[in-house]
Amino acid sequence: MKKTIKEQKLILIILLSNIFIAFLGIGLIVPVMPSFMDIMHLSGKTMGYLVAVYAMAQLLISPFAGRWVDHYGRKKIIIIGLFLFGVSELIFGLGANLVVLYISRILGGISAAFIMPGVTAYVADITSVQERPKAMGYISAAISTGYIIGPGIGGFIAEYGIRMPFFFAAAIAILACIPSIFILKEEPPTKERITDISVNTKQTNFINDIKRSLNPRYFIAFMIVFVLAFGLSAYETIFSLFSDHKFGFTPKDIAAIISISSIFGVIFQIFMFGRMVDILGEKKLIQLCLITGAILAVVSTVISGFLTVLAVTCFIFLAFDLLRPALTTFLSKAAGKEQGFVAGMNSTYTSLGNIVGPMMSGILFDINIHYPYLFSAVILGIGFSITVMWKEKQLIESLEE
Repeated sequence: MKKTIKEQKLILIILLSNIFIAFLGIGLIVPVMPSFMDIMHLSGKTMGYLVAVYAMAQLLISPFAGRWVDHYGRKKIIIIGLFLFGVSELIFGLGANLVVLYISRILGGISAAFIMPGVTAYVADITSVQERPKAMGYISAAISTGYIIGPGIGGFIAEYGIRMPFFFAAAIAILACIPSIFILKEEPPTKERITDISVNTKQTNFINDIKRSLNPRYFIAFMIVFVLAFGLSAYETIFSLFSDHKFGFTPKDIAAIISISSIFGVIFQIFMFGRMVDILGEKKLIQLCLITGAILAVVSTVISGFLTVLAVTCFIFLAFDLLRPALTTFLSKAAGKEQGFVAGMNSTYTSLGNIVGPMMSGILFDINIHYPYLFSAVILGIGFSITVMWKEKQLIESLEE
């Protein structure tokens, strides 16, 4: 059934709000995690595992969630995802022991695996081919905005209690279910979609795709994806804990640094990313970001003072913000006729890095608070070494074969 422009806009607003709320909820809790860690007597290793188990749950459920979105409908999966996210935040806020916290993070990972494909597929359903890139850009903007605003709001709400940001995140997620239930309409599956589900179910095999990714044609590119995710997540997981333990920053201080650094990165991305790619090309931009990230990770261990930390963090976050789209853009260009396979393996190797990185950084944090940053610098340095051996032209040609 064809929708009016007004109906389409309303549905798009609700879908974008759902994504925004999910990432707002994630951002809300970032600045309070060090204080929460202290009151719960949690080690750095445990905090790393809590981040890793979220990524693990998302990785394991994502292949199934993608099929369920097609089979059971976008609306149902989106609402279930939002509800699970709300429940996971509520459980974490109420949690009095470690088992409960792990259950919360697992539910959170499952919710993320549900919400993203559900919203993306629904947006694709209600937009034309010409409108779709713009709409997908709105999704990306909603994610970034939620994560940017989240820490600032979380730092403010934490003044009323360390657990309050978790309860606030739970409330807005569950409230978001209401307009989704009453306004979103389930799109009836077309014959084409039913055919696609059948074909994709037969063709998609996660284990076979992993084996195929080990082929030398792909392996170097995917190893760079893994190394980047590993190094970046190792740094980002420990950032708030490091800031609290080394500098004694309050949740408000941490929220301010994350928010300002994120805004700086987004503005630079919007106005400068395209120009930098034109001037340097993806490979050189990736190398520049890797070197910058590695050097600033080491610098982070010897600086002090709020403004100095803010300045260094702005530039290291900028390096990370430019790395991701530069690598994704290169892989997309190199994928040729295999966009689905390359995009899927890009996501898989990113998730694997996001699982291993936080675990390692949490373990190292307990040994010495500087080790996760130094370790991240080493990993980013290894990533740079791989790119030196990375023959860009040969890789593109091999992927296009």
